[in-house]
Amino acid sequence: MSVDLPMPRVGPVAEHAPKPIRVVLNWGRRYSLWVFNFGLACCAIEFIATSMGRHDFIRLGVIPFAPGPRQADLMVVSGTVTDKMAPAIRRLYDQMPEPKYVISFGACSNTGGPYWDSYSVTKGVDQLIPVDVYVPGCPPRPEALLQGIIRLQEKIAAERVSGAAIGARQPGRTRDLDQRYAGHRTAAAAEVTRGLVTKP
Repeated sequence: MSVDLPMPRVGPVAEHAPKPIRVVLNWGRRYSLWVFNFGLACCAIEFIATSMGRHDFIRLGVIPFAPGPRQADLMVVSGTVTDKMAPAIRRLYDQMPEPKYVISFGACSNTGGPYWDSYSVTKGVDQLIPVDVYVPGCPPRPEALLQGIIRLQEKIAAERVSGAAIGARQPGRTRDLDQRYAGHRTAAAAEVTRGLVTKP
């Protein structure tokens, strides 16, 4: 059953702010990212290692372990995304407030990893939700996640938040999830790893 969700909106200050105000707003969003960790497999352990004292990504303005998706700005999907788990990922992503961001962490989350040819594995989380930064590796080292976070912060610093920009990020909001990724099981296998790049 498809549910029509209201189009997300931002406040009038962010919508029509002149450039100096946008710089301040983007600076605040860049250094106060509340993370919702969606850990599905072994890469989630590397996420935890990145949040611990040795690497300490809190120094970059990233606050780990948001209470839930409604309090989060950033979702980090790490591990093998199965077809059974796909509706839950999409539901949680839809519950996050705008503007929101996604980091795909690890080969399994990027493309299915070593399980790409399994009948029950989704061939990348980007078939379900828009991904801002891909972090390759199996599993990626904590330093790779730190670099991915820095890339995302650079992207946030350069963006203009508007209702039209947010609407363009919403992939098929009115479609049923099954229609959204129907047929992806038969799609050709993608590369097992991708470079650490932002989506064009």
